Amino acid sequence: MASADLRRVADGGGAGGTFQPYLDSLRQELQQTDPTLLSVVVAVLAVLLTLVFWKLIRSRRSSQRAVLLVGLCDSGKTLLFVRLLTGLYRDTQTSITDSSAVYRVNNNRGNSLTLIDLPGHESLRLQFLERFKSSARAIVFVVDSAAFQREVKDVAEFLYQVLIDSMGLKNTPSFLIACNKQDIAMAKSAKLIQQQLEKELNTLRVTRSAAPSTLDSSSTAPAQLGKKGKEFEFSQLALKVEFLECSAKGGRGDAGSADIQDLEKWLAKIA
Repeated sequence: MASADLRRVADGGGAGGTFQPYLDSLRQELQQTDPTLLSVVVAVLAVLLTLVFWKLIRSRRSSQRAVLLVGLCDSGKTLLFVRLLTGLYRDTQTSITDSSAVYRVNNNRGNSLTLIDLPGHESLRLQFLERFKSSARAIVFVVDSAAFQREVKDVAEFLYQVLIDSMGLKNTPSFLIACNKQDIAMAKSAKLIQQQLEKELNTLRVTRSAAPSTLDSSSTAPAQLGKKGKEFEFSQLALKVEFLECSAKGGRGDAGSADIQDLEKWLAKIA
């Protein structure tokens, strides 16, 4: 008996050989089981595995509660941040660091998000984006609709980088372009801003793909925006980019209420 056990261990490669009799016994029992019962067992196991997998995905998604407010300097990010949290107007200034606070969304589930206002200065914005992007549930890219015509190239360059970074994340965040300062008479509409950004991003995509590569052999190629050989459109992206109009200041001056209802609804939807 001892010699048989030793042969079994040797033939099975250690622990696998030790458990072989039990595996053989289980296999025989399964073969003798009613096929209908076996089908039910397999179906139950499949459902359980699906539920476990769904729960893991859900828990990973729920751990990402940050909403990043990004954009150029003076786009109105900080006032939007204050309005969402307090509903009040406050004079703001260009910041050199991030600000964060818990935001209770307006829905029946009582969910909360963490709003993070990132600096818009050219020397800081990519650095802070890199720091917080992995925790982002959503990104709100704020555009100054009144200054858009003269800032369109700068807006497009920053947006290009934010989109590339977002598509590279394991859990792609929800993405909104908030066309702010709609209370100003010269403000461009969300539709026009979308069309002009698509043209600028298409130009950027062409020029950057044509630029000489400085990547070494161990690096991966940069992500491509849109479909190769076609004019760029936001609908080509793997992540859904939405547009809306808003006004953090409001149409009645400093004492008036902000026009951010659509933004609040969007945040409630993605929470």
